[in-house]
Amino acid sequence: MFSKITSNIVVSVVPEYDIKNSYPSENRFVFKYNIVIENKGDFPIKVLKRKWLIFDVGFGFTEVVGDGVIGLTPDIEPDANFAYFSNVMLRSGVGNMSGKYLVKNMETEETFEIDIPKFDLLSEVLSN
Repeated sequence: MFSKITSNIVVSVVPEYDIKNSYPSENRFVFKYNIVIENKGDFPIKVLKRKWLIFDVGFGFTEVVGDGVIGLTPDIEPDANFAYFSNVMLRSGVGNMSGKYLVKNMETEETFEIDIPKFDLLSEVLSN
């Protein structure tokens, strides 16, 4: 598990190689990642946007920006969490991801960024 705390918000990630949907002979390595966003602060937040930096060895960096997460802009109350999973495809089978969420303090309407920890992506095919 990879975790990072920013402004009393804990973001934890568990990546997993998705062997069933990967086709190494076609340079298609799929990874699933489970994320939990825990609000340890004193005020409710809303996740507005995400920004990912995806590194694929031999192919470089790709930036992905979008609204919310998995089509949602979840509200997270103090001492509560929001969990979801998504996936990414690499061509090399080796890389990493990191990013940021833009969140809003629901009491003051102020926005701020929280970090998504950098996590490694390594296919089982290449680690044997």
